[in-house]
Amino acid sequence: MAELVGPRIYSCCNCRNNVSFHDDIISKAFQGRNGRAFLFGHAMNIIIGPKEDRHLMTGLHTVADISCCECREVLGWKYERAYEETQKYKEGKYILEKSKIVKENW
Repeated sequence: MAELVGPRIYSCCNCRNNVSFHDDIISKAFQGRNGRAFLFGHAMNIIIGPKEDRHLMTGLHTVADISCCECREVLGWKYERAYEETQKYKEGKYILEKSKIVKENW
């Protein structure tokens, strides 16, 4: 008999609050503050902090840190604006640092 398995989910490493689905990954080739990071098209159960301009590896961006809504752990950031044309695809997307999330239902 086949086991029913739910969607593959990423959760906060601190409190296991669900923050995104595996299917929402756009790229695994990103760098966060603390190492590897993933670019997601959607995130849930998060708090979006104030916007600020930040110089990142790919240029100047307006970003907002994102935190878990349960434990307030900073998980990454949301791209609000990209100033270079080649980086516009990131706008409205989320960076979740690999060290801050764990896999669920794998």
